[in-house]
Amino acid sequence: MTDIARDTIAAIATAPGAGGVGIVRLSGPRAKEIAEVVCARALTPRHAHHVRFHDAAGAVLDDGIALYFAGPASYTGEDVVELQAHGSPAVLHELVTRCVALGARHARPGEFSERAFLEGRLDLAQAEAVADLIAAGDARAARAARRALDGEFSRRVEALAAELLAIRVHVEAAIDFADEPLDTLGGGALRARFDRLGHDLDALLSAAERGRRLRDGLHAVIVGPPNAGKSSLLNALAGSERAIVTDIAGTTRDLLHETIRSDGVELTLVDTAGLREGGDTIEREGMRRAYAELARADLAIVVLDARDPAAGRAAVAEAIADVPQRLWLHNKADLLADRGAGEVVLGEDEMRVSVHTGAGLEALHARLRTLALGAGGDATDGAFTARTRHVDALLRARDELDDARVHLQHEVLDLAAEALRAGHDALGEITGRVRADDLLGHIFASFCIGK
Repeated sequence: MTDIARDTIAAIATAPGAGGVGIVRLSGPRAKEIAEVVCARALTPRHAHHVRFHDAAGAVLDDGIALYFAGPASYTGEDVVELQAHGSPAVLHELVTRCVALGARHARPGEFSERAFLEGRLDLAQAEAVADLIAAGDARAARAARRALDGEFSRRVEALAAELLAIRVHVEAAIDFADEPLDTLGGGALRARFDRLGHDLDALLSAAERGRRLRDGLHAVIVGPPNAGKSSLLNALAGSERAIVTDIAGTTRDLLHETIRSDGVELTLVDTAGLREGGDTIEREGMRRAYAELARADLAIVVLDARDPAAGRAAVAEAIADVPQRLWLHNKADLLADRGAGEVVLGEDEMRVSVHTGAGLEALHARLRTLALGAGGDATDGAFTARTRHVDALLRARDELDDARVHLQHEVLDLAAEALRAGHDALGEITGRVRADDLLGHIFASFCIGK
């Protein structure tokens, strides 16, 4: 551990504000010593002591419970003490101040979980799952974060890393016999292992992407030509009049963000200016911002006028070319005269709705849920939370594996081995087996203080 990590730290571990119970947590080599001074009594490991907390003059600050966990059998792997008092912010602040006066220091955000990681109590993905569990917005997200904290994601990553390492060892061993054809050195079995690893990596990447969306939500940008009903759709999905709606083309000039939760899935909806040729200076700036928003979107919800959808498609085709998923909505279905106007699902990614009457909106919610969580979105067994950095690392590992496969086909074994090494390192970044200090600082700084 670092010299800083050997300090004893203290922080309020419960949420801000008044409550029935509040907890001050200490961790470090002097945690027990400091707590025993505050409590004016000896503490036995894993025993709940009813105590009185004292200030420097010996006056009683409060009474409550003291719990001592001797390292390494604690959350951080160090000596840990929790002082459970009445949940008065003033009392808790006095307790922390007293602990600091006795030699502790104020903990940084996420420092308790960081110490748990550094002491090997958690890997990096599990440590991040702690923050995800705290921030979970519903029971589904909480269960997924709990699975990640229990190591479901980490075990799958480590299994891939172990298989990739075995392949790498095989390839590097074959380099010593460069004069021999690869097939005489087990090339057939090696290629089969490549195929199995690629399949398993793709499966984990798909699961991690679902986990990312479960944690972060789906970033959906509403686009289309002017007057197709984009702002009306935003209002309908948000359940309130968030956007101004008029019959005047170009009413929406700037981006309008709204976060909603639909069937347990969080969606960030962004209403944009109508895409078309021309427009005044302000409208053109709005369209520029729409293009910029689409560059980081998970989903483009393209709103078209059901009476002439082909005209709207041409206006948005270029703008949505790089968006991973698209959903085409033929709005204003209530204005259609033909008998097919009541048909909602027109194709896998195409629907007919009427924001005005509400027709098709229930089916739209279901479709958005499927897009957010995948075809198996209703099945939460085995789901775990993941982060963008995890998905990026898996993508890099897959790219390196693909490069290694190409090099192997041409029997350029040294380059194949180097690609496998890079892929192995990418997987190691997920659990923290391969890490950079600046990455750790970025991750744990996002935690709440006391965790």
